[in-house]
Amino acid sequence: MKHYLLSVIQPDGPAPAPEVMEKIRAQVFAYHNELKAAGAWVFSGGLHSPSTATVVKAQGAETVDGPFAEGKEHIGGLTILQAPDLDAALAWAKKASKATTLPIEVRPFRWANDF
Repeated sequence: MKHYLLSVIQPDGPAPAPEVMEKIRAQVFAYHNELKAAGAWVFSGGLHSPSTATVVKAQGAETVDGPFAEGKEHIGGLTILQAPDLDAALAWAKKASKATTLPIEVRPFRWANDF
């Protein structure tokens, strides 16, 4: 099985209203349960806002508060799953997009021994 990263692409700005977030949480919980039941789930998690990020740069061991790049959207969460191929990963991503109501970026893992 191959591993894929599904990134939730979240727009900057305030969170949805509590009643909307509660519905989304329930949908995401059901999605994660489906992934687990299928044996595809490896890891999932949400991220705090980009303002909590710290960027570490190799040159000069510099650290900078905030996100690496400014943008109108950011990665709000992620799922790592295993699937037989890209088509299966894309099918899971479609379900993730429905659950979160947000776009999902799918990228295959390239392990260190693949370089």
